Amino acid sequence: MGDSSPTVREVKSESLKTPKLMISDPCGKKHGPKLGLLPLVALIFYEVSGGPFGVEDSVQAGGPLLAIVGFLVFPFIWSIPEALITAELATTFPKNGGYVLWISAAFGDFWGFQEGWCKWISGVADNALYPVLFLDYFKRVVPMFTDGLERMIALLLITALLTYLNYRGLTIVGITAVVLTGFSLMPFLVLSMMAIPKIRPLRWTEVHLDKVNWRTYFNTLFWNLNYWDSACTLAGEVDNPQKTIPKALVWAVMLVIVSYVVPLLAGTGAIKLDDSKWEDGYFADVGLAIGGSFLKWWIEAAAMFSNMGLFEAEMSSDSFQLLGMGEAGMLPKIFAKRSKYGTPILGILFSASGVIFLSWMSFQEIVEFLNFLYCIGMLLEFAAFVWLRWSQPNLVRPYRVPLGTIGVTIMSIPATSLLVLVMCYASWNTVVISCGLLILGLLAYPLLQHAKANQLMDFVDPKLADALPVADDSGSSSPTVGDESEATLICMVISAPSNCHI
Repeated sequence: MGDSSPTVREVKSESLKTPKLMISDPCGKKHGPKLGLLPLVALIFYEVSGGPFGVEDSVQAGGPLLAIVGFLVFPFIWSIPEALITAELATTFPKNGGYVLWISAAFGDFWGFQEGWCKWISGVADNALYPVLFLDYFKRVVPMFTDGLERMIALLLITALLTYLNYRGLTIVGITAVVLTGFSLMPFLVLSMMAIPKIRPLRWTEVHLDKVNWRTYFNTLFWNLNYWDSACTLAGEVDNPQKTIPKALVWAVMLVIVSYVVPLLAGTGAIKLDDSKWEDGYFADVGLAIGGSFLKWWIEAAAMFSNMGLFEAEMSSDSFQLLGMGEAGMLPKIFAKRSKYGTPILGILFSASGVIFLSWMSFQEIVEFLNFLYCIGMLLEFAAFVWLRWSQPNLVRPYRVPLGTIGVTIMSIPATSLLVLVMCYASWNTVVISCGLLILGLLAYPLLQHAKANQLMDFVDPKLADALPVADDSGSSSPTVGDESEATLICMVISAPSNCHI
């Protein structure tokens, strides 16, 4: 590169118009087309949400007021800070593996491996929910899948079918996610419009603080509003990630908030409250009360297909994380091997096996378990984000959260406090199982390092130093791109102007 120093590039958002679904890789790599904006928005939407399915427990746990306020306030405490951090670090390290690379850059490969271990297990546990939830809705139509051998066989077949779809490539997964997003949200648009004449605003104010189940309430909110960082594990598969990832996060944040709050306002405002009925799947009954049997069946069908989208998005994230760790030399070289469709072969097989293994756990057990491990991983991510700001101010950041080092430190305090709070509500069973898995991760790293040092297995030599560009020292100590207030994702979430700079 000669004696010239890399320069900081200004990245401006273009008009937030609907893009092409898939964009061919300009480098001509054999693993095929890359993700454009629209499929990435849909994948992030399914990583985080998939629609209002599963928010019903928040009403049962805290009443309409706490549920509505929670889904309005919680994003500003948790979702937007996590999305901002993801935007900065994913554009700084636009490679497969995502947060594993962030932690490695900040604290070394040992902690990067522990991050990958925690987040992969959490993701696999999350994915184990979706075949179960699919059958929970399907059994309303075909009761034979309620329990027994038929249900077990159906779980295996659904997992195998969706895993094969993932194996066929991100092109199929991305386009499928776009179609499923529209199909999953359309019945709630109809429900919300039909509910307007029946809404009684006073119903939104009902709350019984003495009866609130805070563990279920916080776990439900957290589970429905986390995983904003998951799509970064396949950043290497995104077209122009420095521009595409921040814009995709903006649209996904807005879509998720609206898809939760609007149906909650419609459902709790249009029918008389019986909080004992507000559990998983109750929105179908709300549809029956507001729009009749057709709307009920439509919501149930949307729920089933939404779980397919959730599975596909999570499987993509988990499998490409393992591929990224293989490309970074943290896992054996075989993990970096791709299929003829460009998908990670071993990453998909390991992730699918984990889904089958964990499917025996109950819904609430899985949610609490995955939340606990996810919190540990996120504490590392927030620490890495702040530490990289302090220790590497000259790191080129195509998108930069428009706050100084002290500002981002203060921004991280409420979110990290929330992580600790969620962990404090975990049961002892969750703590014991999670600690056991953490110990396995601590032991696995030195064993893999021993295998690498003694050439017992082949590992990729990643040369990670090439992935850390530094700004020109003649300028300011850190890039100023995006320092203006209108450059922030928060600005775009509120107003979404087409000329925001990011």
